[in-house]
Amino acid sequence: MSSFSENNLSKKFNELNGTQQSIQTLSLWLIHHRKHSKTIVLVWLKELKKATPPRKLIYVYLANDVIQNSKKKGNEFNKDFGTHLAEAFASAYKDAGEKQRGSLDRILNIWEDRGVYTKDFMKNLRQELGQRASAGNTQTSVSIADVLTPKPPSQSPAKRPSQQNQSISEFLAKKRKIGKDDADQVTLKQEINGLTTEELGHYDTEALIKRLSSLESSASCDAAIREKIAKLPPEVSDISQLAKLHDKESARRLSDIVDSACSMLTDYNKRLSTEMEERRNLAKMLRAFVLAQSEQLHHAEKRLQEYKNKLAKVNVVRHELKSHIQNLPDIARLPDPMGGLAPLPQVNDLFN
Repeated sequence: MSSFSENNLSKKFNELNGTQQSIQTLSLWLIHHRKHSKTIVLVWLKELKKATPPRKLIYVYLANDVIQNSKKKGNEFNKDFGTHLAEAFASAYKDAGEKQRGSLDRILNIWEDRGVYTKDFMKNLRQELGQRASAGNTQTSVSIADVLTPKPPSQSPAKRPSQQNQSISEFLAKKRKIGKDDADQVTLKQEINGLTTEELGHYDTEALIKRLSSLESSASCDAAIREKIAKLPPEVSDISQLAKLHDKESARRLSDIVDSACSMLTDYNKRLSTEMEERRNLAKMLRAFVLAQSEQLHHAEKRLQEYKNKLAKVNVVRHELKSHIQNLPDIARLPDPMGGLAPLPQVNDLFN
C-alpha cells in the first residue's frame, strides 16, 4: 500500500470516480492511514469545495464509507469528519440538482437511523445547514430548506390494503413507464413493500435464520479481499502507465499482474452479485415474516381483548356474589328451634 503524503492524498482524491470499487478502494486506503485523519479530512474538504456538484456528492459518498467502516478500528474519522460536515454538506447542497439533493438527504437520514451520529448531533447539523441556507441566496436557501424541512403528511384519504399492496406486475409495469432517473430512485424497500402476501409466499423460520447467519461471511464483509484490491498497483487500472513500459519483460510482469487482478475482481464481482440477489430474497423473507407476525399480533390482541372482557364479566359476578353472600343470614347465629327443651340423651347414656 502506497505511503501517505498530502500530495499523494490529493492525487488519489482527483482520481476518485463514482464507482463503488473506486470509493471502497480509496476508503480502505484512508482507513489504513487513519492516524492522519485530521489531514485527510481537511484535504477532503478542500477538494470537495472546489469540485463540481456531481463530484461533491462522490466525496460525500466517500466520507460515508470511511465513517461507517472505520468504526471498528477507532472513532478518529467519526470525530474529525463531524467537525466539518456542516460546511461540506452546505457546499454539496449548493447548486446541486434535485436528484443530488435527495441523495445527500438520504445519507443524513441513514446516519440518523443507524445511529452513526447522535440525535442531538444530527439535529444541530440540520439546524446549522438551515441557517447557512438562510444566509445564502434565495434560490439556494429554498433548495436546502426543501430538503431539510420535513414535509407535512398528505391529506389524501387512506388507501385500502388492496391499493397499498399493488401486485408486482403492476409495480414493475409502472416502473418501466417512468424515466430512467426516476427509476433509479425506486428503492428495494419500495419494491418489497409493493409485493402482496401471495407474491411474497410463506417464510421458513429456520431458513430465515440460516440466511441471516450466512451474511456474516458475505462478500461485502470480506475485508481481506477488499484490502487485496486496495493494494493493487495503480498500473492495473491506469492506461497512462503503459507509456512507462520500455521492455517486454516489464510488460509481461504487468500482464501477469493485470490478469491476476482481473480474475480476482471478476470473482469478487460475481460474489457481490450473488450477495445482492441473496439480500433481495432475504428482504422478501423478512417482509413475509413481518407480515405474518403482524397478523399473529392482530389475532393475539383480539384474543386478549376477548378474555379481558370475559374477565371483566367474571369480576362483576364475583363482586355481586360477595355482596349477595354478605346479605344472607348466618345460620350459626340463628336461635335454636329446640330452645327450652333438655338436650336429648346420648346412646351411651341409655346403657349406663
